[in-house]
Amino acid sequence: MVEINEKAPDFCLKNQDDENICLDDFKGKWKVVYFYPKDNTPGCSLEARNFTVAADEFKKHNSSIIGISPDSVNSHKNFCEKNNLNITLLSDPEHKTLKQYGVWKPKKMYGKEFLGVVRSTFLINPEGKIAHIWPKVKVIGHSDDVLKKLKEKKDDI
Repeated sequence: MVEINEKAPDFCLKNQDDENICLDDFKGKWKVVYFYPKDNTPGCSLEARNFTVAADEFKKHNSSIIGISPDSVNSHKNFCEKNNLNITLLSDPEHKTLKQYGVWKPKKMYGKEFLGVVRSTFLINPEGKIAHIWPKVKVIGHSDDVLKKLKEKKDDI
């Protein structure tokens, strides 16, 4: 996993509208990059809706929210429509960015081991460095925690 004060790995991935979006597109802004396992699952839906509800507050603090999962562009589009999401979701079906950030890891469910996304969030400062990491996210209250940390980090500058 990348570490605090390291330069955030760059990426260019397709969003829910099949447009190429790169981390560099958000240069000079704070970025909340969150990795989640799967569209239209209860935890992932709640997390995305919570970030959507808070999106205007994040914008007030010069911050953009970017969600990344291995799901397809089409899946993201349906997920956004079903949940009225207004955040950027990026598709990483080859797991390149997931691996760069260290969130594609072995997991266990029902006694079986498999590779999957460990729900994690990275706060990236306007200079492109990792400012804070939430390595194993619990969804409830997470968007509030991220917003609180963003405000703290902005005040430190």
